[in-house]
Amino acid sequence: MRNLILVAFVEPVTDGLVFPREDWPLHITLVRFDVKPAAASDGGGGEAELTDRIARLIERPVQAALGTRLTIGADAGFGRLGSTPVSLVEPDRTLQELHESLMQAVAELQGRVPTPQHTLDNYRPHVSHHGDKRVEQGDAVVLDRVALVDMAPDGNHSVRSVLRLWELTK
Repeated sequence: MRNLILVAFVEPVTDGLVFPREDWPLHITLVRFDVKPAAASDGGGGEAELTDRIARLIERPVQAALGTRLTIGADAGFGRLGSTPVSLVEPDRTLQELHESLMQAVAELQGRVPTPQHTLDNYRPHVSHHGDKRVEQGDAVVLDRVALVDMAPDGNHSVRSVLRLWELTK
């Protein structure tokens, strides 16, 4: 199984960026999912083929959402006993539609979402705080970088790797 995640980065990143799992650039999780590499095509396929198939499935909704202006809302606590500090993203129709489109793509890939209770009608977009890095209530952020990230490139769970990056062209 490949452990993948689609995110909207709030901080600048580059295609191919590799970073430690405990030092994520600030981001909004769009959907986290697991998928078999064989989902690339009926005949199997490698990692690059799977990445290309995912890219084809999500290209249109991602491009349609790029440029969306989002507003940061109140702080909250997520995770076990609310111990993970986050800043909520104010509800936004375009962001919700992007999330739902990505969920459809995961279903088409026969992927598995490990936390389905936090998807669709229960999707609560947020930006997790990372040490001193955070966004503040009232901040405006533009959805200008969406990425497909490998949660364990080559089986290494200590790093993350940006497999594909969609950016708003200026």
